[in-house]
Amino acid sequence: MKRALQIVAAILLLVGLGTWLAKGANRGWTKTSVEVKTMDEITGIEGITNEKRFVPGVDFLGATLLAAGLLAGGSFFIRKSVTADKTV
Repeated sequence: MKRALQIVAAILLLVGLGTWLAKGANRGWTKTSVEVKTMDEITGIEGITNEKRFVPGVDFLGATLLAAGLLAGGSFFIRKSVTADKTV
């Protein structure tokens, strides 16, 4: 059980860090929409529209690190099980 928690913590850390890096490594807060400059084809006027896109920020990364740290730290409170050798 102890080793399983440590493995889950490591996987959670890698997945969280990988997601943060793959989605843009935003060093600000997490965003659910991004402003995009668009040009009107007819008038040629530039405008700003909001595009729905998930961009994880440092709060996402921090929450992932905290959860992985709690799992890894919690694994140190689990005792190693002692199995008695039963010979009949």
